[in-house]
Amino acid sequence: MIYFDHNATTPPAPDVVKAMSECLAHGWGNSSSLHAIGQQARAVRESARRSLAALIHAPAANAVFTSGATEATNQLLLGPLLRPNGRPRHLVTTAIEHPCVLEPARTLEAFGWSVTYVGVDAEGRVDPQAVAEALRPDTALVSVMLANNDTGVIQPVREIAALARARGVPVHTDAVQAVGRIPVDFEELGVDFLTLSAHKFYGPQGVGSLVFRNATAVTPLLRGGTQERALRAGTENLSGIAGLGAAAELARRDLADDGVRIAARRDRLQKGLLAAFPDAHINGGGAARVPGTLNIVFPGIDALTAVMNLDIADIAAATTSACSTAKHEPPHVLTAMGLSPAQALASLRFSLGRASTDADVDRVVNVLTELIPILRAS
Repeated sequence: MIYFDHNATTPPAPDVVKAMSECLAHGWGNSSSLHAIGQQARAVRESARRSLAALIHAPAANAVFTSGATEATNQLLLGPLLRPNGRPRHLVTTAIEHPCVLEPARTLEAFGWSVTYVGVDAEGRVDPQAVAEALRPDTALVSVMLANNDTGVIQPVREIAALARARGVPVHTDAVQAVGRIPVDFEELGVDFLTLSAHKFYGPQGVGSLVFRNATAVTPLLRGGTQERALRAGTENLSGIAGLGAAAELARRDLADDGVRIAARRDRLQKGLLAAFPDAHINGGGAARVPGTLNIVFPGIDALTAVMNLDIADIAAATTSACSTAKHEPPHVLTAMGLSPAQALASLRFSLGRASTDADVDRVVNVLTELIPILRAS
């Protein structure tokens, strides 16, 4: 199987599997226990926290482990609803966010909040000035993703954060598609909150983190224990955390080399497909993108049918976020960029990774060269 769906999830690296196996076999204690076995588990947990902090240049004490970015983002956005005497306020986000931001935003609206959804240009970029103009005296938070899951387009989060924080408004970035793929520096970005998931950078599924600048701004979503500075109750997923730590170490070591190599193969794929289909169009192709992502429109096809046919050919690709594939609707990211519903439904997403080869790229080009005309004729 040629796996070109790394934006959905990445295969756990061998060092990650090893770290998790060793933890399950020898580090299975409860990290809240005071005895030696518990303290051994605590050491595993804190080592992973330091590894994550080193990868994203954040204080280790300010990274809370969660079940993933969805939980972390829900904790951040819905936290105000859990505070006593909380009043409806205003959230600024964008039209291209992942559902883990958009769905909590709609929940806030149901509780009386107002939400501004800032649009993007034809390349899928958010204008920092448009975000600044959306700010109001009652704006409680700005939430803008760092890299888009559909197009790979990198957003100007540092500039947005500077404008918002100058007005006293905290900023969150969903960095799921960025961490482990491009350099991410929490301090340099200037954001107040960052969320991530391990399985996007060769770690395990079911573990992630909420990183914050000030703990008093975080409200617990899960209650019932004092774990994670009393910000996330429940016995930690220690083997998952160990895997996250191992994945962070690998990313810190290999990030630069991986980025160059993966980007070269993404560009090879793009060049080959555009040569075969001059009427195809790269969504976000004029903007800075994370190395592995290619989103391309083949006019006149049904992308979902293409994905199923590619699967028969042992090629894994996608149409949009794995969280949204159950809906055969135009991807909201693409329509926000100005694509028609027909164009959006004719768009395929390929996301390459560490193990992708030139031979993989060439086979995908060859298969699509035969498949696209058949789909157009059907």
